[in-house]
Amino acid sequence: MQGSSGLIADKVESVSLQMSVMREIRRCLAPYTFGARGITGDTVISDGVTIDSLTVMDVIMELEERFAVYIPMSAVAEIRTVDQLAGTVLRLHARA
Repeated sequence: MQGSSGLIADKVESVSLQMSVMREIRRCLAPYTFGARGITGDTVISDGVTIDSLTVMDVIMELEERFAVYIPMSAVAEIRTVDQLAGTVLRLHARA
């Protein structure tokens, strides 16, 4: 059984990873225009208008390398928003 300090450490690590994933996604997407609102979790990244599919794949590859995950093409096809991308990276990272 894990003590409370272990649970707290796990939670801190989880939150730190979440922040790191979001920070990396924002860094990768920063060169692209998302209006005055900026990049949020609700930002649509794969509507075919904001950034092209080649750029999306470049972002995916950067995230795969940075977080040591592999995002299958079937999962990439389902990702539309920053939150969905972050959630996919976090789920895959947890399995590793």
